[in-house]
Order: sequence, then structure tokens, then C-alpha cells
Amino acid sequence: MGPRDLPPLLLVLLDCWASGSAQAGATSAVTTEGLNSTEAALMTLRPALSPRPSETPRAPRPSSGPRPTPVTDVAALCVCDLLPAQCDINCCCDPDCSSVEFSVFSTCSVPVVTGDRQFCSQKAAIYSLNSTANPPQRVFRLVDQINPSIFCIHITNYKPALSFINPEVPDEKNFDTLMRTSDGFSLTTESDISFTTKLDAPNADKYEYGVHLQTSDSFLRFPSPLTSSLCADDNPAAFLVNQAVKCTRRINLEQCEEIEALSMAYYSSPKILRVPNSKTKVPITVQSIIIQSLNKTLTRLEDTAVLKQALVEAGDVRICTNVVLEVKYSLTYTDAGEITKAHLALLLGTVSSAVVPFQQKFEIRFIQQNTKPAPLSGNPGYVAGLPLAAGFRPQKGSGIIQTMNRYGQLTILRSTTEQDCLAIEGIRAPVLFGYNMQSGCKLRLPRAITCQLVVQKVKSLLMGQGFPDYVAPFGNSRAQDVLDWVPVHLVTQASHVKDSCQLPVALVIEVKWTKYGSLLNPQAKIVNVTANLISSAFPETNSGNERTMLISTAVTFVDVSAPAEAGFRARPTINAKLPFDFFFPFV
Repeated sequence: MGPRDLPPLLLVLLDCWASGSAQAGATSAVTTEGLNSTEAALMTLRPALSPRPSETPRAPRPSSGPRPTPVTDVAALCVCDLLPAQCDINCCCDPDCSSVEFSVFSTCSVPVVTGDRQFCSQKAAIYSLNSTANPPQRVFRLVDQINPSIFCIHITNYKPALSFINPEVPDEKNFDTLMRTSDGFSLTTESDISFTTKLDAPNADKYEYGVHLQTSDSFLRFPSPLTSSLCADDNPAAFLVNQAVKCTRRINLEQCEEIEALSMAYYSSPKILRVPNSKTKVPITVQSIIIQSLNKTLTRLEDTAVLKQALVEAGDVRICTNVVLEVKYSLTYTDAGEITKAHLALLLGTVSSAVVPFQQKFEIRFIQQNTKPAPLSGNPGYVAGLPLAAGFRPQKGSGIIQTMNRYGQLTILRSTTEQDCLAIEGIRAPVLFGYNMQSGCKLRLPRAITCQLVVQKVKSLLMGQGFPDYVAPFGNSRAQDVLDWVPVHLVTQASHVKDSCQLPVALVIEVKWTKYGSLLNPQAKIVNVTANLISSAFPETNSGNERTMLISTAVTFVDVSAPAEAGFRARPTINAKLPFDFFFPFV
């Protein structure tokens, strides 16, 4: 059976193998860069195919053009070159690095730079370090790598496929041509329109996250700054999306009585639908109204009746009273996605021409029914006297797990009058921020008990049942932000007595914190937590039937804040030069 009887696919695969083996005979340049040495070597790979018999005719190869020039020059490509006009550390392909800098590299961060991996043969730039040389040198090689896969691109004869094609923009000249080449316009049927509307419409049975809150006329408006700092009144409020924004309001003071966004009724009159597209309406109840005068004094009104803004004259100045400055919505919802209550708190003030434009604040928050908000230890910084938020991470990729009792997340021993460790087992005291504490007890051990039995018991007394692995940096840190939490470093200190059982006797927790943020209102932030478990040799007794040991725990808070330094701008320098003939004719 000759070659003509072979299947066509096998002939093509054998031909590609032969061409790949022939390309493997290409030369690869090797360059070694040291202080003053450069050498080149050639490496030639022999073809792997054996010669064909003379009597067997060779199958004709399909005629095709050469492979296009690669778009990317791998010898000039350097993905680790990040600093312009500077040498990047361990970046062997950085053109800004000299041979002296190459000599101090420890490794090549990017050892291989290749071209298109889909081709049967592609260029590859290989970088390495010759550590045996004195000084060490960088070695650069440019080789042809052969793709071992049989499903590779041997020749590309469609050049536009190597780059993106710029779409042709219709204009007056090419519009008719594009119309003839395209399929024309198509109209959507009525069934398609109704199907799309059903998909985009919210669930009629309940509110879902992000769905606009519907009212009897349209939707609940929540003014927000969109493209600029100015208030956009047509921004809708979304379900379960807590927001707190500030925006600027520009008005004509003479028309303040006619502007709806300044009136109290604009925010209290809408009635929210209990669920989307329902007939049950939930009115907005005004909980509190606070009046702010021109001198910033606040007065809370007992009556929650709707007040209208009014333009009055105070001497030579015209002012507008009862203008809405702050709006706070508080909406109560059920786990079924229904709005049950809507409360509103308003801050009304007086606006004069001197403060126009003025700023308005808007806030909306959602509270689930029959639930109590979780108390925080600070917002954001810790408050002195409140417990530290702590927890543990069971596995990589999960969040922080905390106990429901926030006073039991990080605890120490609680001292009692009996001073008996076994009697106070399970009674713990919470670690409160800013409070240095120390507690202890006495542990009475029978003479017959061994050290190994006491070690685990004493360790559980010192650390409790669930000693945390992480501590929250702020009082309001979220459990899902694992990377922000501070790990607890557990350090074990043992005595230097050889061949003795080490028994834990003390747990010392050191919490380092710093002042974070503005100098006017600094926030307490925890930056490091270290737990030192101190052990000592197991006491031996020569007389008596029991031994007594002192067990103690301590917590210390250390302020590591750097002293604040006031910054001043540099004095401006005058770089002025006199003309050369300024002192003529004296000089």
C-alpha cells in the first residue's frame, strides 16, 4: 500500500510533522550579558524524520504563502518593565538595566516571553542568570519553540484575522452602500415586546433587591448627585439599598415658595405601595421635625404638621424659611419583600441670599421587621469601654464567624473572691477597648496528678473555649471583609529548664492601636494583636499532698500613633534675572 492509499488527514498530519521538524533546525541565538562580555552560540536541532525511500513518490504539498510576520516582537516585549527610565528589580528583560544591575539580580521574575501559542512554531525569548560567573551575568536566548499539539496553526493566510477591524461608520456617502450589503431593518413583533416586558418587569408579589420603590403616582424620589454635585430629583430609591448623599441646590430665592424640592410635603406626601403593582399603600409618617435657625441653633417641634416654606423680609435681607435641609427615610420591610412602615425625619432651616447655593442631605435605610440592629463597638473607630469585635475563620475563602454575644468574642479570666480557678471555670470577662485589665486565680493540684493532664486544662482556663483568630480593626468592620481584619499572633514562651514539663501559667494580650483619620476627629484603629502564652516548669513538691499555682491573664493597650506634623507649603521663590545691561553705563 503506497502513500496514495493513505487517508488525506494522515498525509496532512505527517506533512505538518515534517515541516515542524524542519523548522526545529532553526538557529537560536544565545547572548550572555555581564560586565563587558557578550558571546553568541548557535544550536542546531536535527530533523526527526528519516529520509524517504527513492522509489516512493512524495505527495505534493499544497501551495500557500509564507507565515505573516508576528505582530509582537518577543525580543522587545517586557511585561515586568513597570518603571519608566528605571531598572525594575529582577526584571531581566528591562532595557533600562545595565550589566552592573544584572549582576545583583537573584532571579528572573519573567523567565520566558513567548509569541502566539496557537502557531505550530513561535518565537520565545528565554532569560536566565548565570550565577557561576563572577560577577553573575544575564543569559538571553531567542529560540523557535515547536507546538507539540497537532491542532495548531501552521500558516495564516487571512491577515485581517490578526487584528480587529475598524467598523465602517455610516455617513452621507456610504449609507446607500451599507443598506444594499445589509439585510435591512426588521421590526419586532408584538409577542416579542410583551415577552421582553415580562422579563424586565419586577416581581409583582414582592420587592427584590435593587427594585425601584413604587408609589401611588410613580416612584419614591431620592435626590442624588449624578453627573455633577447638583441635586437630581428624578433619581429613584431602590429596595434594600441604603444610601446617604449630599448634593447642592441652586435656586432663585424669589421663587423659593414655588420650588417643590424645598417643601416638606414633597417628601412626606407620597404613599409607597406595599408590594409592586399593588393597591395597598403605606403612608409616610413624619417622626420628627427639627428647625435650624440662621445662627445654627436647633429646635425640635412637638407638632409634626406639614409646614410650607415662606419668603419673608428681615430688615433689608429677604430670607426663605422652612426649607428642607436634611431628609432621612426609615423603611421597615418583611422577609417576604413587603414594605410595612415608612418613617421620615426632617431638618428645616432658613436660607438667605448669602448662602445660595446651599447643600441638602438625603439618607434612606431599611430595617427588617421583628429584628434588632446589631450594636457596634464604634462607627468607625472603637469607643473606649466597648468590647473588641473578634472571630475566627474556619477555612480559606470564608468570612469571619463571630458569636452572637459580642461581650464573649474576646475574653480573659474573671477574678473572684474565692480565687479558685476550678470554681470560676467558664466565667469570663470581656476585653474592653482602652481598658488595661489583669486577673488571676489559684490552681490547686493534687500530688498524684501528672503534668500532661494539667496542660490542656490550664490552657483552656487561660484562652477560653473559642479563642479568636482575628480582631476587627474598626468597631464597624464587616465580617465579609476578611483582608481588613487583624490576625492574632499567638506566641509561646517557655522556660529554659531542660527535661521538664512546660505548664502554661499566664496569657498576656497586647493590643496596639493608632489614631486614624483627621486631626479634628481621629478614629481608633487596631493595627496589631499579640497573645503571649507564658509557660513555666511543672512545680515539684517535697512535702504536702497538693501544689498551688498562680494563673493570670492580662490585657494591655498600646497607642502607637505617630505624632502629627503640620504641613506647610514651601515659600515661593522668585527666579528673576536682570538684563545684562541693567547697570549700564556704570558697569
